[in-house]
Amino acid sequence: MIQFKLTTMVFIFTLFATTIFAQDNVKQEFEVKVITSVESIIPDGLGRSRLISANDKRDYKQFTSSQTKDDNTRNKSKRKDIRVKGFEETKLLNFYNIAGIRFQNIAANDAVISSKLTTMISEGWDLIFVTSAVESDAGADDGNGIFITRYIFKRKLN
Repeated sequence: MIQFKLTTMVFIFTLFATTIFAQDNVKQEFEVKVITSVESIIPDGLGRSRLISANDKRDYKQFTSSQTKDDNTRNKSKRKDIRVKGFEETKLLNFYNIAGIRFQNIAANDAVISSKLTTMISEGWDLIFVTSAVESDAGADDGNGIFITRYIFKRKLN
């Protein structure tokens, strides 16, 4: 009986130790994708609203410089090299029309955005973070404004 308990304890310890060390050696590889909705809050329906998704890839390291006390050289990247020409653009409706705020437009945008998010989830993407911001009317002379939301996804690389 003592031998059985000792053998069982050794087995459990070995299983536990193997599991811990195996997890340290396995590195998960993920990719991240950002989808951005830009919804106009410009009066009279004059703005443009879109759901944007980049198809082209960029390596941020090409456009990044590290500055120190001894070396404060700026990154000399050209805007044309950073710019993405391959992207998906889905038309959304503006929050306002000539009559004012248009709730049907907001509901329509919700339906289109929900469709995009559902498709991404069905393709194996996990929605991990959502952030939004508003730049709105800053007074009588400012007729500009947008409502922007970023949906951040991740999925395991195959």
